[in-house]
Amino acid sequence: MIIGIGVDLCSVLRMERAVRSERFVQRVFAADEIVYALGKARPARHFAGCFAAREAFSKASGIPMYTLAFGGGIWLERTGSAPLVRVTDSIRALMPGKGTERILLSLSHDGDYAVAVVILESV
Repeated sequence: MIIGIGVDLCSVLRMERAVRSERFVQRVFAADEIVYALGKARPARHFAGCFAAREAFSKASGIPMYTLAFGGGIWLERTGSAPLVRVTDSIRALMPGKGTERILLSLSHDGDYAVAVVILESV
């Protein structure tokens, strides 16, 4: 059963400006996300996708973005195919249904935007 849906659109151009601040990058993104993005031709594009995923998760779960982004409780794990949303146990405990959800992510880029859709399902 679906218990939460969140959608977010993030401007790559805005993220290009934001990631000029190393402090912002270190506070918001996990080490693996930073390494992944910096290894790409357009790092801001990948940072924008990660940020959109965080925002979409925040909307789906009702957990404030500040808690997620600056608390280090959420990150994207890159797999052989689609990225996965991962959260710490402390964030999972804040989720609706007390952490029994499956987190589904769809992430895409087009032009100067990254879009993310997160669906929380009870299991």
